[in-house]
Amino acid sequence: MFFAARGLAFENAFGGVTSFLRRTYSKDLSGFDLAVTGVPFDQAVTTRPGTRLGPRAIREASAHMVNDPPYGWGYNPLEELAIADFGDVAFDYAQVPDFPQRLTEHIGGILDAGSGAISLGGDHSISLPILRAFAARFGPLSLIQFDAHTDTWPDDDPSRIDHGTMFYKAVKEGLIDVGASAQIGIRTENADTLGITVIGARTVHEKGARAVAEQVRSLVGGRPAYVSFDIDCLDPAFAPGTGTPVWGGLSSAQAAHILRDLAGITMVGGDVGAPRLRGRMRRVN
Repeated sequence: MFFAARGLAFENAFGGVTSFLRRTYSKDLSGFDLAVTGVPFDQAVTTRPGTRLGPRAIREASAHMVNDPPYGWGYNPLEELAIADFGDVAFDYAQVPDFPQRLTEHIGGILDAGSGAISLGGDHSISLPILRAFAARFGPLSLIQFDAHTDTWPDDDPSRIDHGTMFYKAVKEGLIDVGASAQIGIRTENADTLGITVIGARTVHEKGARAVAEQVRSLVGGRPAYVSFDIDCLDPAFAPGTGTPVWGGLSSAQAAHILRDLAGITMVGGDVGAPRLRGRMRRVN
C-alpha cells in the first residue's frame, strides 16, 4: 500500500516517493483528521543553519516507521487517523519579513478545513506564527515545550524574527496560558520564566519520565494544548545535528516515554524542530 490515508504501508523504505509516513499527498483535506506540513525555514537561527532541509529529511526517515504499529501503544495511529501530507508552506525566501504572516495563513487554512495540524520545521521561530493561527481559533493554549532553551528572552521589536524569543512574544500576545504550560528539558539560564513551569533536564533524569508526564498532565488538565518539540531537547549524543547543542539533555527514550505518557491530553496541534543537516541528508533523530 502506498500513499494511504489510513493503515500501514509496505513499500521498500529505500524506494518510492517520500511523503510523511507514506501518507497521501493532498491539498484537499476533506475527510482527513490530521495534516502534516513542512516549514523549511531557518533564517532566524543564531548559530548553525540547515534546518530548511529538515522537512524533506524527516519524510525520508519516516519511511522506516510504517510497516508495524508502535510498540506498546495499544493502538495504531495510522489505522485510527486519516492523515494527509499537506506538503510545505510556500513562501519567498528573499522576503523574510513576510514569512510569519504567510505561515499563520497557511496553518489557518488547514485548521479551517477541519483538520489538525502538525508542522515539521525548520527552526524554532516557526512556533510563533503557528501559535497565532491556533490561538485565533482555540483561545490561549497550554504550551508543552521540549527544549534545551526557554526561548523567552526579552524581545519587544515586532519586526524581529528570532528562534530564541518567540515564546516571549507569544506570552506577551496572550497566545499561551502560562499557568497551564511547561517547558521540559531546559538546561540554559534564563531567570524570568514569565510564569511558565520549567522542568529542567536534571529533574527529568532524577524524577523519571512518568513523574514528569504526570506533573505536566496535572498542569494542563483538559485545556487545549500545543506541543512544541525542539530537537535540541535531546542530548547531543542523540541529536548531534542540532544547530544549538547543549550537553546534559534528555535521551531519546526519555523523550519518547514522556510523550507517550501524555496520552489523553487535549492536543490540538504541534511542531517539531528538525536537526541541522550536514552534507547529505543523513541524520534525523
